[in-house]
Formats: sequence, structure tokens, C-alpha cells
Amino acid sequence: MNRSIFDHPLVTERYFFPRDEAFANPFWVDCGAARLACYFQHKYPDAKTIIFFHGNGEVVADYIDLYVPVFDQMGYNILLAEYRGYGMSTGTPALAAMLEDVTPIIKAINQPPERLILFGRSIGSLYALHGVSLFPGIAGLIIESGIADILERVMLRVQPSEIAVAMEALREEVKKTFNHQQKLAGYKGATLIMHAKHDSLVNVSHGKKLYEWAPEPKNLMLFEQGDHNDIMVVNAQEYLLGIYRFLSGL
Repeated sequence: MNRSIFDHPLVTERYFFPRDEAFANPFWVDCGAARLACYFQHKYPDAKTIIFFHGNGEVVADYIDLYVPVFDQMGYNILLAEYRGYGMSTGTPALAAMLEDVTPIIKAINQPPERLILFGRSIGSLYALHGVSLFPGIAGLIIESGIADILERVMLRVQPSEIAVAMEALREEVKKTFNHQQKLAGYKGATLIMHAKHDSLVNVSHGKKLYEWAPEPKNLMLFEQGDHNDIMVVNAQEYLLGIYRFLSGL
């Protein structure tokens, strides 16, 4: 497979903010190019499983005490997915190459798509969206502070001339690799989009576009309070109630 423009070392260097953090009893997923230290709690054999893809600058360990108890109380199993080079995982982050890790992550827990919910926060939206394009029978998709246009985000940190490509080549690569409208078009399940109206990192227009592109049934939650990195904390009650109602309807 030819390397994507988005996997250029300069993009990786400027875009990703990985950090190391260990935790007990990792759930290892072998992706060939990397070994990912995920976290898996499966207490409810008859319940659906949420696969959560976290944001940039975050690691699985950040969510073990934050999300695992919440979804446990709701009666769901949860897999916290990790990225290459993050936490205890091996490898090096790469925007497009990490799309290849989505299938091994989903298949690692040996559950049929109709028993899965993919949840992507911020950059994690790229991988959750890719997941539902690969497995359109997945029951539910939750996108929080998601990214509709990855090119906009990359261009804030890297210019085409710095990686020796033309702007048109970048646009073509987006159509080929990160066409989120196309990825959502074939999805058969339900979608919940959540975004802070005053998100200062990923403008709310991204959330609105993703909602527009998602097929029915779908729901959009826009929060008056909070920013990109505190949307859940500031809006905890409304945020979690919205997720609970969405999950209950699947």
C-alpha cells in the first residue's frame, strides 16, 4: 500500500501529541505495524459494547476512571481504543495509516456489528467514521467534537510546500482517504453528533456538516457552554443523559 500524503513525517510531528502512560491489565491488539494497548471491560454478555476512540493529546489511561464507570453504570461493555505511539502502544502515529488499525480493533473483541457502538471524540471521529464505513451494520455511532474536514485541521500546522505537494493533491487525498460524507452515506445505524457551539479548536460547523451528512435516524446536540476539551465536564448531566437516551433507543 502506498503511503498517504497525510502520513508524511512532518504531518505526524506537528499534528500528533502522544504521551506515555501505563495502566494495569491492557488489552493488546496486534495491528501488524503496531501493538496497541487498549482497555477492555466486558461485564455484560448480553449487552452492547462501546468502542471509544479518544482525542489527540489524550490516552486510554485518561478514560479508565472517567468513562468506564459511566458506561458500566449504564449497563454497557466498553473498549477504550489506543493509537500507535500513544500510552503503552508501539509504533508511530500516522493519520491515514491508523485507519488500518480500525478493523483489527473492532474484530479483537469478537462481537457482531449489530452489538457495537463506535464513539469518536475529536480526532477519534476519523476512526469511528471509518469504522462505520467498514461495518455499516454497527448499531450506533457517537461523534463528539468531531472533524468533518481533516484538510482544514492539517493546514493549520503544515503547508503543502513544506511536504512538496500541490494543494490539489491534498484535496484528492482527502477524497480518497477521509471522505466523511461518503463514509456516512452507506451507514445503516443511528448517529448522535455532539459539539460545543463555541468550540475554539474545531468549529461547530464541523459538527453541523457531519450531522447533515449522516443518514436517518440521527440526532444533534449543540451545547451552549463548554469548549473543545471540557464539553463533557461542563455539560456533564445533559451530555451523559443525551448519550443514555441515544443508547437506550438502539
